[in-house]
This record gives sequence, structure tokens and C-alpha cells, in this order.
Amino acid sequence: MKNDWNTDQYLQFEDLRTRPAYELLNRVSIDKPETVVDLGCGPGNSTELLQRKFPSAAILGVDSSPKMLEEAKKRLPDAEFALDDIAMWHPQEKADVIFANASLQWVTGHSDLFPRLMQCLKPGGILAVQMPDNLSEPTHALMREAASEGSWAEVLSEAVKSRETIGSCADYYNWVADQSDVIDIWRTSYEHVLVDAEGIVDWFKSTGLRPFLDPLNDQERTAYLEQYLGKIKQVYKPLQDGRVLLTFPRLFIVVQKKL
Repeated sequence: MKNDWNTDQYLQFEDLRTRPAYELLNRVSIDKPETVVDLGCGPGNSTELLQRKFPSAAILGVDSSPKMLEEAKKRLPDAEFALDDIAMWHPQEKADVIFANASLQWVTGHSDLFPRLMQCLKPGGILAVQMPDNLSEPTHALMREAASEGSWAEVLSEAVKSRETIGSCADYYNWVADQSDVIDIWRTSYEHVLVDAEGIVDWFKSTGLRPFLDPLNDQERTAYLEQYLGKIKQVYKPLQDGRVLLTFPRLFIVVQKKL
């Protein structure tokens, strides 16, 4: 059985993880939406932003992780949450806003997914998506490299396919254009200042490293992380004060459905 998310590990970098959600939400312009969905809401940090911006809306947080939803309910006891596979999710009623912060990269088939999500919106509704676009970064290349070099190579042969390869800006434009009036797409690289190379490993333990760690036993997991950390230290050199910079590209898409 697939291991659930480690909420404590995820929330260790809450401020840095929430910043893209905040910046995505700043580009969502809609007057008094009635129904807002946080698709892949995680521990509720993005849901909380949505509640603040749209206090009169009915907001639903959807996630496939029971632990994440448990944390979200503690954070926002008055909000509504649902356990569901975001890859198959379909609303009972069409939404005014579908907000997906750092979740759709775990869902395959974006050429079908994005048009389907547009169909889940009311006329004039908004789809707002942010996805890590870092599969080509050293952090992820080294995950795959470490996976191919150890005794676990066969076990982890499928792990490299666990995340969808993000399309180009033109791809996403084309996938939603026939249903859209306004399309806003941009790409940003954040430079996160972390304490040291171990901080980079800690960051990804709760996200990008999960497909590589989940299939391993405790001993293998420890050995894999040691090997991965050694590779990270070779690439991410300490700055003058000993800290390191984690370059983190992200893709943003805000689309308004035709009236």
C-alpha cells in the first residue's frame, strides 16, 4: 500500500511552500465567487488563503491523502474537505474557481486533464494552477541517478515515471484555448535560501523523493538518502555563510472560461 504523506515534513518549509500559492491567488480576479475548490489542498495552507480572499464563498478542499486532510481540518475546522483522487475528481456542481497549487504535477495526461477541468467551471469561472517545473533540475536528476546506481535499481525503475513531465507554455495554451477568454501563463524560478545541503534533502523528503523512498525498506531508505545527499553536496556548494541556494522553477497558469 502506498505510504501517506508526512505532514510534519511538508510543513517544515510552510512559508516557502505557501508563497507560490499566494502569488498565484493574487492573479485570480473574479467577483464574489459562490463555489471555490482547492484541488490537492494538502494540509490546508492554500485553502486558508482562499478563505481569506473569498470569505463569502463555499470552499471545498480535495485531497487523496487522509493525513493531509486531517491536518487541514485541524487548521480550518469550519471548512469542508473531501477525500478523493484529484486525477478523477469531478464536481457535483460546476465551480467558479478551481485552484490547484503544486498538485497536478502528480496527475498524468495533462492534454486531457486541463480541458476536463475547464469543463468543470461555470461560464466566466477561473482555473488557477501552479506546478513545480523542476524535473530537469539537479535535485531531481540526482534522485534518478541515485536510484539507478544502488541495489534498489530494479525496485525503483518505475519511480522516475511518477511525475508528469510538464508541457510547454504553448501546450497549456493550446489545451485550454477553445474554452477560454483570458489565458495568463508565466514561469518563475525561486531561489530558496536553505540552511545547508541537508535542508535540500529535507525539503524533498515529503514531495519529490517520496516515489523513491516509499518502495524501500528502512535500511535501503537510509542508504539511498546518504547516497543522494552526497550527490547534492557536490552540486549545491555552501555560500559565504554556509547556506545554500535551491533554485526552484514553477509554472503558473490562470485561465478564465468563456462566458
